[in-house]
This record gives sequence, C-alpha cells and structure tokens, in this order.
Amino acid sequence: MHMNYNYNMRNFIFKFNLLLLTTTIFIFSACTKNIPAQTRIYMGTVCTINLFNDGTEKLYAEMFYKIQETEKLFSTTIQDSIINQVNENAGKKPVVVSSEFIDVLEKACYITNLTQGAFDPTIGPIVKLWNISNGGPVPSKENIEKLLPLVDYTAIKIDKSKNTVFLSRTDMALDLGGIAKGYIADQLALIAKSAGIKSALFDLGGNIYALGEKLDKSFWNIGIKDPLNPNSTPALSILVKNTSVVTSGAYERFFEENGKRYHHILDTKTGYPVENDTLSVTIICESSMLADALSTSIYVLGFETGAQILEKLNVEGILITKDKKIFSTPKIKQNLMQRTSLCLCMDLFNRRSML
Repeated sequence: MHMNYNYNMRNFIFKFNLLLLTTTIFIFSACTKNIPAQTRIYMGTVCTINLFNDGTEKLYAEMFYKIQETEKLFSTTIQDSIINQVNENAGKKPVVVSSEFIDVLEKACYITNLTQGAFDPTIGPIVKLWNISNGGPVPSKENIEKLLPLVDYTAIKIDKSKNTVFLSRTDMALDLGGIAKGYIADQLALIAKSAGIKSALFDLGGNIYALGEKLDKSFWNIGIKDPLNPNSTPALSILVKNTSVVTSGAYERFFEENGKRYHHILDTKTGYPVENDTLSVTIICESSMLADALSTSIYVLGFETGAQILEKLNVEGILITKDKKIFSTPKIKQNLMQRTSLCLCMDLFNRRSML
C-alpha cells in the first residue's frame, strides 16, 4: 500500500487513538502472557509486538530498534533517509545504499513485473501530488498527466557491485510504503525465531504476522474487516499459523471533495485512485512483504488477473466486492468463518472462469 507519512499533531493524535481501537485486521486470542504487548509509533502507524510468555524487555527493545532503523531506510518524511537521498539525486547521480535497501527494491521491481506494473515503486511523484493522508486537494488532470511518465520502474538502475541505486530521470521518486511494512514484519519474525520464540503476533498498522501457534496449540483467529462497515463486526475470521495476513481496502485512507471519496490506492496507469468492483483484498502467505505488495496490486488488477497471479504463486487470497460477495482461493476457504451476513463465500478461481 502506498503511504504518505505527513501528519500534523492534531491528526496524528486522532489517528493514533483510532488505530488503537480499530486496526485493519482484528486479532482474536485467549492467550495469557507474562510481559504485556508493547506498542509504539513508527512509519506514521501503530506498531504492536506481542511475544507472550517468551518475551523479554531486551528482545522487545531489539525489535523496535529494527523497526526504527528500517524506517530510516524507507520513510520519505525523514529528511536524511536513504530513500530521500536516492530521490533527491534522481537524474543526477547514483547513491550508495545498504544491501538491505537493494534487496527490498529488487523485490519491489520483481512484483512490478509480475503484476504488469500495478505495483510500481516509482509511484512517489503521484503519491506526493495527491497528498491523501492530509486531505488532498484533488490535483488537476494536467498535473497528473505531467507526472505519469515518471512512473516507470525500468528507469531504476541498481549496481550491486557498487551498492548504488540511480533514478535515471529528473524528478523521479521512489515510494516503498506498499512493501516496507511487510518487509519489517518478516524481519521481526526472523529475530523472534532466532531468539527461540515459539508464539508471537506482530501488527504493523494492520499488517499481521502470526508466528507459530497460540500457547494452547490452537491456530490464531484473525478477523478481516467488513469494508462497508469497518468499525463494526468483522466480515470474516480466518484460522492461520506461521503466516502473514495483509488487507488493502479503499476504506483505509481517503478524503472527500465535492461529495466524492478519493482513496489511497492509486492506479499507476492513470494516476487516479482505482475504480473497480473491489472493496478489499486480503493476502495470506508466509512472506509479509509479498502479501503487502500483492494486496495492493491485486486490488488494482481485479478478479481475473489477480486470480491468475495468486494461482501462479500458490498464494491464498480473499476478495470482497461492491456487490457484497466474498471470493476466496480454495485452500483458505475451509479456514474461513463468516461473522456477518455480508455475502456468501465463492471460489475465486471459479469466479475467474466465469469472466
């Protein structure tokens, strides 16, 4: 999901309180724990780590330090972040970056290619122009069309021998907000596994990573919001273990102007918020980074192409549509529990065959 991290203090406090009450994905569990879960703000969102009985203050500190250091790589609101250094030197010169930065950028480019450009890390100029998180306003068609040629991942030049990244056109800009939270969730899971943690939950603004099983050996029960009523009872809950669950939806971040809603999921081809029959996309897979990027790009692509990509990657997914129907991949369907009368579950691949 593309992210803009500019918050004034008033909006920040409001959104912080709201996120504490309602994240994109609810977590249901009845586990006891000795050390309470810890929550801090990074990347403009609420980050909660819960290590249950195996957690130590030192391990919590190590994990939050990892989030903080990664934010310095990918946040466009930190003036001297690595991503800002790359953007400021677009069309001028290559910038030396860490191997970690290159790894994430390469994976972003892989997903761009896989999704036919629906996910593109060079969306930065369009994201900045829309300024969704701060309420717009709607940019002019002329300004959007002027920036669209800058959205082109093939203009990213990576030199792994020198550890450099170069944006070959002036005014290009990277935005890795649609993959960075997923990357961090994967890193937290690796740290936890290395420390011998058997049961943990990581929630980075709705990007969920469920490590292992609950303490009673049962699966985690993760709730998925009803996109038509995001503050009410979740539409579904799903049983998972050792996996990530990430949802993207038009209800997450938006502003309204002249009676029309403009959300944060932008079409890389048109430069406007996506308009299709999809309300939300949930991806369930071991890689939170992949789930993060796919949830956004499949929202953009819609049913037919989205189902083909999930089938190719052997990744599970759930789509909720504007006509109040839920479509899921076959394997995950058996682990779904419907919690509202939103719709009947149908096979995503069967839906694809009908189109």
